[in-house]
Amino acid sequence: MALKDRSLLLVLPGFLWLGLFMVLPCAIIFAMAFFERGVYGGIDYGIVTAENFRRAFDPLYLSILLDSARIAFAATVLSILIAYPAAYAISRAKPALQPALLLLVLLPFWSNYLIRTYAWMVLLNREGVINGFLRWLGAIDQPLPMLYNEFAVILGLVYNYCPFVVLAIYAALQRLDPSYAEASRDLGAGATTTFLRITLPLTLPGIAAGAVFVFVLSIGNFITPDLLGGGRLQMVGNLIYDQFLTARDWPFGATLSMILIAVMMALLFLQALATNRAHGGRSHV
Repeated sequence: MALKDRSLLLVLPGFLWLGLFMVLPCAIIFAMAFFERGVYGGIDYGIVTAENFRRAFDPLYLSILLDSARIAFAATVLSILIAYPAAYAISRAKPALQPALLLLVLLPFWSNYLIRTYAWMVLLNREGVINGFLRWLGAIDQPLPMLYNEFAVILGLVYNYCPFVVLAIYAALQRLDPSYAEASRDLGAGATTTFLRITLPLTLPGIAAGAVFVFVLSIGNFITPDLLGGGRLQMVGNLIYDQFLTARDWPFGATLSMILIAVMMALLFLQALATNRAHGGRSHV
């Protein structure tokens, strides 16, 4: 058997898996978007229309999409600001200590996502641990409204997804050739200049990978807004959930899903493009 044929056989299971569990479901969702809701819910296959896409860009639904993007962007920025110093500190720690520090970063994932989210409800409510501690210190007279608002949702998203950013940036820092920083210092650059001109640009692929990961998962999240937002904050994930399970308007839910998938694919494409450009620039260093 030729080497080319063997390579094809090796990748065939992966292609079959992706085709069966990713491409085919996306194709079904895409096809559903061109039909109308039945009288009693579900799908009316008798009418083919693009009305759902026009409806999706109604100011009401467009505002929900934009608000979701804004919240996801805020969670992404905060995650990067928290994760980069943490990843940098871990990468500069003693090699024998780094696995233990990474284990601490991943420790929250040993519990269920819902349990971690409910734990924040206990911490943030008016009679919760944080408000109780602040009142015990005398810092506040009345409980702070930290739950069932946008602050709680962003906090929950950052807490749940920040470890992924730490790992992505840590991997980029580990791949960084130390000779670049040494050359910068030999040429008279200080620590800040070396970081801004050498370390930060060369670790941008890791930052981009972590940022896309957090943004994509945050914009489609519906559990965190539902629990920590108390149902008062509507995000596109909640809207899609309601269309499928409450309103039973599957075609419109499919349309919103396709728009969300298109946004995610565009971000992944831009991230891959930025990574390729960064690698191309690094090869000329």
